[in-house]
This record gives sequence, structure tokens and C-alpha cells, in this order.
Amino acid sequence: MFYVTKLYDHTLGWSVCFRQPAATSHCRNPHGYPLAWRLKFGAHTLDTNNWVLDFGGLKPIKARLQEEFDHRTVLAADDPFLSDFQALYAKCGFRDILVLPFVGCEGFAKYGFSIINEWLQNSYLYSIDTRGLHLASVEVHEHGGNSAIYTGDN
Repeated sequence: MFYVTKLYDHTLGWSVCFRQPAATSHCRNPHGYPLAWRLKFGAHTLDTNNWVLDFGGLKPIKARLQEEFDHRTVLAADDPFLSDFQALYAKCGFRDILVLPFVGCEGFAKYGFSIINEWLQNSYLYSIDTRGLHLASVEVHEHGGNSAIYTGDN
């Protein structure tokens, strides 16, 4: 098995604001980080260029992650103040809030995995079938000390 990783690091400045409404710590308050993303792809065999996949082909993923997470507020679907936040954002003309089942590095990694895996299925079906190309994991860092990894439902 061959593996490669692609890193979109903190220097890109893709900042998100979120909160953990059930937390008893300061994390219940809105706060944010410039997220970093590490994508890990694997394949049983290499392509004709001796690559797992062409890093240059990941430009749509970079653009999608930037669109979803750059200067964005992300809240959990069960946040008790979700509708209040949404009303305030609409009143102020702010960008729509991204609503996920749960938030934090774990939730961001799972959501990122789903959108990247869907793109991979649509863009590399032949390589998936013939070389076993797959998305192995998505790791999201809120800063240098904390990250979460999602590896899919397998």
C-alpha cells in the first residue's frame, strides 16, 4: 500500500468561528482558529506517473475547503441558540452559518472527509476500481497542539 498526504496549513488563514454549547469551559463561547487540513490518500498500486494521485488535481478540494471554512461561522445543528445566531447574521448581512451535526475538529474532519470522498468518487472512479485509490483520513488542526482525525466508517 502506498500513501501520500496533502497539507493545507495554518498559513492559509482559513479561519472559522464556532462554539461548544454543552461545554462547561470557555469553549462554550464563540471562538475561532485558522484551521489546517492534512488529507491522506492511499492506493494498492501507482498510476502511470508512479503517483498515488496527482497533487495538482486537488485544486478543487482546496477551493471547496476554502469556500466552506474560510471566514465562516460553524454551529452545531442542536445548538440551542442556532436560530438566534442565524437571525442576527441575516440582520447584519453576514455570510450564512454552516450548520453541521456537531462542531470542533472531529466534526470538521468528518464533514471534510465526506465532501472530499464524494469528490474522489466522482473524479477518480477508474483508479478507485483498478488501483484501490481511496481517501484514508482527514486530519484537522485547530492549532499546533490539537487535532482530530476521521478515517471514515470502515
